[in-house]
Amino acid sequence: MNRSKAVASDRSKEAGADFLQLDSADAPPGGLTDWLTRRLREAVADGRLPAGSRLPASRVLAAELGISRGVVTDAYRRLAEEGQVTGHGRGGTVVVAGPAPAAPPAPAPAAPSPGRTAPALYRADPDPEVFDLLRGTPARIDLTPGVPDLAAFPRAAWLRAERAVLDGLAAHDLGYGDIRGTPALRRAVAHWLARNRGVRADPDEILIVAGTAQALALLGRALERAGISEVAVEDPGSLGARQHLAHWLAATPPVPVDAEGIRVDALRATGAPAVLLTPAHQYPTGVVLGGDRRRELLRWAAEGGLVIEDDYDAEHRYDRPPVPALRAALPERVCYAGSVSKLLAPALRTGWLLVPARLREAVLDAKRFADLGNPVLPQFVLARLMESGELDRHLRLLRRRHRRRRDAMIAAIRTHLPGATVHGAAAGLHLMLTLPEELGCTDTELATAALAAGVKTQPLSWHTRLPYPPGLVLGYAAGSPPELTEGIAVLGRLVRRAG
Repeated sequence: MNRSKAVASDRSKEAGADFLQLDSADAPPGGLTDWLTRRLREAVADGRLPAGSRLPASRVLAAELGISRGVVTDAYRRLAEEGQVTGHGRGGTVVVAGPAPAAPPAPAPAAPSPGRTAPALYRADPDPEVFDLLRGTPARIDLTPGVPDLAAFPRAAWLRAERAVLDGLAAHDLGYGDIRGTPALRRAVAHWLARNRGVRADPDEILIVAGTAQALALLGRALERAGISEVAVEDPGSLGARQHLAHWLAATPPVPVDAEGIRVDALRATGAPAVLLTPAHQYPTGVVLGGDRRRELLRWAAEGGLVIEDDYDAEHRYDRPPVPALRAALPERVCYAGSVSKLLAPALRTGWLLVPARLREAVLDAKRFADLGNPVLPQFVLARLMESGELDRHLRLLRRRHRRRRDAMIAAIRTHLPGATVHGAAAGLHLMLTLPEELGCTDTELATAALAAGVKTQPLSWHTRLPYPPGLVLGYAAGSPPELTEGIAVLGRLVRRAG
């Protein structure tokens, strides 16, 4: 057997390009150029090569296909003559034609107006996907709570930190990493909690998670494994948090909240072995857990109860002194969750969770089988922001900006909604409004009418199961003062019309 022919035959079997999955063996004898031109033309026509995409260099594609470079350049030339591609010198060959127009689709039914879509959104008993629908529903003015000022994200500081991290990163740092989180971020979080929240924790006690939502999911699995199937929740209290717990646990009995926070006597009456709280800034009322109530709660926990502390909006305070976290007083009876979603952006999906020693292994197992740990690179960058003081500087900027926006919303409420009562103004990123009982409509109907008028809100009744006045939960962090004023003016007109 001729050895050179055998080698050539083996190479032909291996020849092929990842680009469009081209295989020169598919070409008819003597028709390589026609075959390649046709395949490229088809890819432009069906959209696999959209306008603006670059074709491989002729030398590279020829080598991958095991054919002459002249075949590739000839095919590119033909496409250029047809106006499908153009040459850009060192910039390569670029597709300039779009895919062939498809046959016009059958006419779709007319889209319902906002007023007709809103009732399905603002149901009295919302499904778990309601927040996905709400985020995806456009509105001229968005007053929904839970969204920080995303335009204030410290892009320049983040880029500086990212460059510094990449400059000093070792190759092994790009592996999967520790499922608990990078040691650098766990140390930074430990320092942050000690100086800002009064929580003293060893970095080894800290688990980095994908936000508070994942923290609740991991706790739900760990508690179920420990035989706990019931976690009491505040009422009013976050619908989203309640839905996350209810996904994993059998029951989430409501416990009333008053001006001092959760009613511990009512908590005892439920018999629930655990409770989810937002003590630093109760959601949505904004009250702070009072001193006597805090001591009563800690006695309940010391007797065997378990507290899940969602440190919601603790950093965003304006007119009151800081409140230490419950975790600082009774670490072995408190699970503590926090995140940077309201400090930086929800898109980072980064938070932290501290749990008593007896739950640590179960929570770690749940994290391991959920995702093998958070993405590593953003953790290094966030650690640098925290340790360098950039995050503290950013928080000071946010407080000034949020205070101005809060003041603008309160002024607008005084002018356009004089019958409403404002709750929770001293801290946070939202206000809770309660409206007169004689409103003339439910708060879901009011939210429906507001959305039809271009203003997106959340009805207070979403966050209550016990009897409570109608109201709205309104976010102010993401809107400019003029937008906030206009949105409240719209709500004022709707309330006067309903009355």
